[in-house]
Amino acid sequence: MRVLKIVEGTSVDGPGLRTSVYLAGCRHHCQGCHNPQSWDPDGGREMSVSQLLEVISENEADVTLTGGDPLMQIEPLLELAKGIKALGLNIWLYTGYTFEQIMSDDSLRRITGTVDTIVDGPFISSLRDTSLPFRGSSNQRILNMPAGTPWESGMID
Repeated sequence: MRVLKIVEGTSVDGPGLRTSVYLAGCRHHCQGCHNPQSWDPDGGREMSVSQLLEVISENEADVTLTGGDPLMQIEPLLELAKGIKALGLNIWLYTGYTFEQIMSDDSLRRITGTVDTIVDGPFISSLRDTSLPFRGSSNQRILNMPAGTPWESGMID
């Protein structure tokens, strides 16, 4: 997998302390993206799924998969997500695709059975809202899997 960086012990990419894995590649090219260097699918460095699982296992923290758009690397992403679940960890996935787009694509739909939460939708600068926890614009949703229902917590409106 092409990995841009791994951030250990972060609390901004989902609830609690997490290990965030930033994956390379994004086709959405959202205006105002906070991470445009992530768009290049050849960016970062190559890491095997087993190498990533070793780092994640050592951290013993829930995981956020972000980028770029992790769905650009769907096959190894599925393998990674299954390995993370085998460790008993919670997984949040950030993607510029909407849940409806994911569900209409046979290849992408498989991820909904392996992650706990999807933060969906492109960042839209005109809808930017810094008061929203765990997302950048008001069109983005935090969805429980596999049903795609809104995430419920005292922290989320």
